[in-house]
Amino acid sequence: MATATDLDQLREELRAFAQANIHPRLVGMDDLDVERDIWRSPHHPAHDEFVAYEQASLEARLVCPHWSPEYGGRGFGELEMAVLAEELAAVGMPRLTRGMGERLCGPSIVRYGTPEQKARFLPRIISGEDRYCQGFSEPGAGSDLASLTTRGVVEGDEIVITGQKIWTSRAHLANVIFLLCRTDPDAPKHQGISFVIVPMADNGIEIRELITMAGDNAFCQEYIDGARAPLDNVIGGLGGGWKAAMTTLGSERGAVAAVQHLQYQRELDELVERAREVGRIDDPIVRQELAWAQCQVHVMEATGRRVLARLADGEELGPEASLTKLVWSEYHRRLGEIAMDLQGAAGLIRPEGDGYPIDRWQKAFLSSRAETIFAGSSEVQRRIIAERVLGLPRERAAT
Repeated sequence: MATATDLDQLREELRAFAQANIHPRLVGMDDLDVERDIWRSPHHPAHDEFVAYEQASLEARLVCPHWSPEYGGRGFGELEMAVLAEELAAVGMPRLTRGMGERLCGPSIVRYGTPEQKARFLPRIISGEDRYCQGFSEPGAGSDLASLTTRGVVEGDEIVITGQKIWTSRAHLANVIFLLCRTDPDAPKHQGISFVIVPMADNGIEIRELITMAGDNAFCQEYIDGARAPLDNVIGGLGGGWKAAMTTLGSERGAVAAVQHLQYQRELDELVERAREVGRIDDPIVRQELAWAQCQVHVMEATGRRVLARLADGEELGPEASLTKLVWSEYHRRLGEIAMDLQGAAGLIRPEGDGYPIDRWQKAFLSSRAETIFAGSSEVQRRIIAERVLGLPRERAAT
């Protein structure tokens, strides 16, 4: 574990990196903005700045930095990741990430992949040659993932996959999908499932974008008809997919909890400025709502510091992580409502433009509804807190 001196030296290095690589068009964007709007968009106004920032991040080995050095990272733990996030947030720059390949598939390959698989897949994630999406959920297998019905049939040295996936984030931007399919229909429910890395181009995969109520195409649905992948693309062996699927980012949970208050503080500061612009900053109801929001941001900051203190003592994060998810998602839902109330009737009118344009506060209102559902709904988080943190009796099943 890094010492205080190590962290101070790292902070100096990362602060210098952040300040040397401020690109005005990227300031204020998060990693999803960069992935959605700039990557693969050579005509985007910020494309050249993105390329320069990407090259600098690669040279500093700050792409997938929590991976071990043997796989191209720097072996950052939660504390180091928190320092990186803090220094980038201080200048408003996003961390350059590799999406699902970095956060989800990469750790599964590191833990369960063969040496050959690691050598083949991991460098292409870091370089950005491969952009991954996650094919887990199905129309009939969401919260009960083990009930999936997508089939994988071994034919010679290939696996042939047929089925359907849904709620796949950024599938239209990906060229590779890592998915779960049932390769042994006679095995028990959580067995007989395989984790397969499948190329998407010209491979029997039809992608349909799903437009959300915010006008976003963040999710997609895939119809898979005989997609093929080499058996060498099966991670964890045939029938070993469940354990591979359960490997998630983990290493960044502490970093996220420690610095997420920074992005919400910036957003709140902008909302306060908006209240001034519309002449409602002296409205006592508005001031009360904004004061509540500021208190919630302070709660997030305190929670993040508590998480970092635990990590510094060598403790692992447990079910208490549900507190973090519950706090930020419920906060952001309420902030979206506050922002719309502040706008008044003007908030009901979309800006002019093609498609379905919405302003940033309309987007906050609409998008934040989903935040209380994805990555574990608020109801699920409350049950985890009640049963596993507070030790209350288990919830009775409905009869």
